[in-house]
Amino acid sequence: MRLFIRQRFFSWTDSFDITDEEGYAVYSVRADLLALSHVLRVFDVEEQEIGLIREKLFHFLPTFEVELDGDLVAVIRKEFSFLHPSYRIDCEGWSVEGDLFGWDYQIFRDGELCGTISKEVISLTDTYVIDFDDPRDELMIVMLVLAIDAANCSEH
Repeated sequence: MRLFIRQRFFSWTDSFDITDEEGYAVYSVRADLLALSHVLRVFDVEEQEIGLIREKLFHFLPTFEVELDGDLVAVIRKEFSFLHPSYRIDCEGWSVEGDLFGWDYQIFRDGELCGTISKEVISLTDTYVIDFDDPRDELMIVMLVLAIDAANCSEH
């Protein structure tokens, strides 16, 4: 399966449209305007909030909490590394490793590759292509991509 995450061009905050291969909306993402740190809310096509990503303040490296349907399901921490971005995910054996430039990522669950993330380099806004096999992983992978994007923004 494949999804596309595109940041909206004209927006005061981080806002994303998430579509399938045919261009149909799957999710939308809006950031809280007056938050002290990154707070991203994920909505389904019926505009029901289904997920939340919240940056934890006062951490040396970016750290995010992920909630699905109001329950804390993961904590994502960017790890210190020299060669490529790496994230520790406290959630059922998930991990993410990036390439040297931070444009492509591999997502692992229990050591097995379950998805890939590619950032389109030539684009006016941040655009990610997500490939994965298991439809049950869809929302969690979307949340990981959003947290990675927010972590990269926090460092710059």
